[in-house]
Amino acid sequence: MTAPMHDTPTDVAEAAPVEVAAEPAAKKVEGRSLKQIAWNRLKQDKVALAGGIVVVLLVVVSVFAPVIVGLLGHPPNEGNLDQLEDLTNLPKGALGGINGDFLFGVEPNTGRDVFSRIVYGARISMLVAVLAAAVAVVLGTLFGIMAGFFGGWVDAVISRVMDVLLSFPQLLFIIALVSVLPDDLLGLTGSGVRIATLVLVIGLFGWPYIGRIVRGQTLSLREREYVEAARSLGGGARHILFRELLPNLVAPITVYTTLMIPTNILTEAALSFLGAGVRPPTASWGGMLRDALSVYEHDPMFMVFPGLAIFLTVLAFNLFGDGLRDALDPKGTR
Repeated sequence: MTAPMHDTPTDVAEAAPVEVAAEPAAKKVEGRSLKQIAWNRLKQDKVALAGGIVVVLLVVVSVFAPVIVGLLGHPPNEGNLDQLEDLTNLPKGALGGINGDFLFGVEPNTGRDVFSRIVYGARISMLVAVLAAAVAVVLGTLFGIMAGFFGGWVDAVISRVMDVLLSFPQLLFIIALVSVLPDDLLGLTGSGVRIATLVLVIGLFGWPYIGRIVRGQTLSLREREYVEAARSLGGGARHILFRELLPNLVAPITVYTTLMIPTNILTEAALSFLGAGVRPPTASWGGMLRDALSVYEHDPMFMVFPGLAIFLTVLAFNLFGDGLRDALDPKGTR
C-alpha cells in the first residue's frame, strides 16, 4: 500500500499566489506659466510682500480718503482753535496734541487735524506720481520701441532728444513754469492747474529713463527667431512692434514703473516744499514739511508725521519693485 504523499514546505511556497505590490501612479507633470513662476518667486520674498501690502494700503487710503477722514478724523481744512494754547498757538498736551479725537495731533497756529491732512496728502502724492508715471511709460515705451526697432536716423533723433531732456534742470523748469501759470486754465482752477502741470512736466521729463531701457531691450529682441518668422510671414512693422515685441517688454516696463512712482512722489514733495506744488490749503506732504520749519523746535511731531509718510511710502515702493524685478527676471537667483 502506497503512503499518501504530503506537500513539502517548498511546494507550498511555490503554489501560494504571489501578491505583486501595485506601483505608485506616476505623478503628473504640470507645466507652469511665467506668471505662476513669477508669483511663486515673489511669494518667497517676504520683504517684497510687506512692501506690496503697504502699497495696497496706500492706494486704498488715497481712494477712500473722504470715508476714512469721516470716520476717524476731522475735515482737513477745518481749524480747531480750541485745541491750541491761547498764548503760543501750540497744540495743547504732549506730542503735538495727540488724543482720542486727533490721532496725529493738530497743526500749530491753525489747529487743523494732522491725520486728515496726511490722508488727503496721500491722495495728492499718489495721484501725481501714478499719472506722471503713466505719461512717462506711454511715451517711453512708444519712442523706445521705435528707436530700437527701426534704428538708423530714427534711433539717432530719438536718442538725442532723450539726451537733451535728461540734461535739462527739471525742478527749475517746473518752478519757473508754475510762477507764470494762470489760476484758470482749460477749465481747471487752483490746485487743479498745478496738479495737471506737475503730471505733464514730470511725465515729459521722465520718459527718457524708461525709453532707454525699452530701446535696449528692443535691440536684443528684434533679432530673435519669432521676429524673423513674423517678417517671413509678411508681418508689417506695426504687427511686429505691438504683437511680437511689446508683450515681451511688459516685465521690464512693469518693474521700472514700480520704481518710477516713488521717485515721482519725492519730486512732488520737493516741489510742494519749495512752494511750486499744489496751492494751500490743499494738503500735501511736502507743504506740511515746509510749514513745520518754523515750529519744529516747539512741536517736532508736526514734522515727524509727513516725513514718516514720505519715507514709508518710498521705502514700500522700492522694496516691492526690487522684489518684483527679482521675480520677473528668469536669470535671477534667490
